[in-house]
Amino acid sequence: MARLSVKLPRDTLQYSLENSSQYFLEDRETHAMAYRIKTWLSEDETQLPSTGHTSFCSDLKSLEKNFETDLRSLGKVTARPRANSTVRHSIRDSVRGSILLGAVRYEDMVPGMVPRQGEEFEKLQQRQSRFSEYENAAIDTASIEDDGMQHATGMKLALVITALCFAVFVMALDNSIIATAIPRITDEFHSLPDIGWYGSAYMLTGSSFQLLFGKFYTFWSIKWIFLGTIGIFELGSIVCAVAPNSVTLIIGRAVAGMGSAGIFAGALTILAYTVPLEKRPIYSGLIGSMWGISSVAGPLLGGVFTDRLSWRWCFYINLPVGLVTVAVITFFFPDPKRKKVPMTWKQRIWQMDPIGTIVFLPAVVCLLLALHWGGSEYPWDSAGIASLLMLAAVLILLFLYVQWRMQDNATVPPRIFKKRTVWASSLFEFFIGACFLLAVYFLPIWFQAVKGASPVKSGVMNIPMLLSVVIFTVTSGAIVSSWGYYTPFIIGGAVLMPIGYGLMSTLTAESSAAAWIGYQIIAGAGVGMGMQQPLIAVQVVLDMADVPTGTAIIIFMQSLGGALFVSAGQTVFTNRLENFVHEFASQVDPKAVLAVGATGIRTAFSEKVLGGIVRAFNSALTNCFWVSTATASAAITGAVFVEWKSVKGKNVDMAAA
Repeated sequence: MARLSVKLPRDTLQYSLENSSQYFLEDRETHAMAYRIKTWLSEDETQLPSTGHTSFCSDLKSLEKNFETDLRSLGKVTARPRANSTVRHSIRDSVRGSILLGAVRYEDMVPGMVPRQGEEFEKLQQRQSRFSEYENAAIDTASIEDDGMQHATGMKLALVITALCFAVFVMALDNSIIATAIPRITDEFHSLPDIGWYGSAYMLTGSSFQLLFGKFYTFWSIKWIFLGTIGIFELGSIVCAVAPNSVTLIIGRAVAGMGSAGIFAGALTILAYTVPLEKRPIYSGLIGSMWGISSVAGPLLGGVFTDRLSWRWCFYINLPVGLVTVAVITFFFPDPKRKKVPMTWKQRIWQMDPIGTIVFLPAVVCLLLALHWGGSEYPWDSAGIASLLMLAAVLILLFLYVQWRMQDNATVPPRIFKKRTVWASSLFEFFIGACFLLAVYFLPIWFQAVKGASPVKSGVMNIPMLLSVVIFTVTSGAIVSSWGYYTPFIIGGAVLMPIGYGLMSTLTAESSAAAWIGYQIIAGAGVGMGMQQPLIAVQVVLDMADVPTGTAIIIFMQSLGGALFVSAGQTVFTNRLENFVHEFASQVDPKAVLAVGATGIRTAFSEKVLGGIVRAFNSALTNCFWVSTATASAAITGAVFVEWKSVKGKNVDMAAA
């Protein structure tokens, strides 16, 4: 740097470069060089970052010396050679090359001046070629990332991934394990009208707090925020396990849902700091497969606990699994060190977009309550439902306005959501969450009401779809890690899902096992193929500092789609069942059918009317599968707009930002 013709005071140069590092986030090398300029300006060679290879360093110094001598002998050059954009240079090599160019006088670097041709020029070209070879060697052997953090390997990697899988497993398990326990809960608390709240309270808070936790992961400690979400989830589980009445159970479900909002996003953010991008799809698929596994295990475990122990063990089971996750993350995952911009507490609070959060939370709650109550608790044209829908619409519009005004401090920064892959992936994930959760919720009811299966057996009969989801999630993740491209799997999933769910809408009481097994496999293949890919897509197109926010947006859209359409599906099912009971079993009161539930119709009604009631259940449930088919078909509108990029085409490992 001392040989640059334009002289600057050392302190001025150091200060300027350190403070300009924030503007080079797109260029990882320049960002790191500027941020560490104090080290690079050191006169002491031992202070310079090492490549970690002694022979490489000695040869590099020799090449640099010869390269500098030849530059002096040539006297004039046309311009600085442009680096190959596809090659990832080590930071040290880039900076050393820049220092060498400082040996050329400023007035000699005039465009259009051609260096003297001859042996010296050819000799210089040969040495430049050799210099590039050593740069490429540095690429292959580098193991330390820009943020100074080495990716986990071996047993440490296995422990962290296992802990993340456990966390996502228990979080997803709470969606399904309670289904088979609800009859015993209502018997103990005499709370049949509260059935809907046992599931809705969990989804309400889970959906509402997703984006807020995205902000927390962006600006606060990833490790401790993740552990905090597990703590909130475990607290909610304890409240549910010891609940003396229905109201306390609902409160516990709401608290657990609040914690669940940050678990999945936190797991994927920790994954991004633990493994390089090209390996993330397979591990992301493994973590994502916990949704499918928990959907299989949930009804089975719920049935076993309810029959052999107590329904309260559906919540006690979360405690030991959560403690294992807390222990592993505490001791084996180092909290990533990210550059913190000095600011006051007022600025930090404003950075969390409090106005947007205050507006957004009631908007989601009003919308979900309207869909949950509309057509079942209250008529759709009632003043209460209309007021909730209008209030939700006004608050959503106000939230969008706040996001536009807040810009980079917004909960959903416009510059992030305007990226094509982000909004397209969000749209796709919204519809895939809708169609999948609809099927997970209503297919077991079809097995119980139409096929006469017990709650535990219906869980077993649901395994083909969920096992298909798991297999195709892991397999597609492995292929993306190897091949690089994820968009074909998103489009493929959008094609298979409507086929599978459309076939499920044709099921009848006479359908064979081959039919309902095959239809589930097709639908599950589509879901497994596409569900995790948007989470990888946003990591490819976003800057490193924006990945937590992008991940939270995708997860929120998936949760919102599921919550909205499960509520809508419940309304469709209830309304259509009443109509079909009038049509196929006119002598039976529809309210009586709704009161006994899917498992009680064979003991509550005579054989004379049972056939009509079963037919009414089948027709109402296939209407729900039509909703799944419609949402699955709509997923293609997002899939086709996802950009064709490869995880190998951009090295965006998480770094200090």
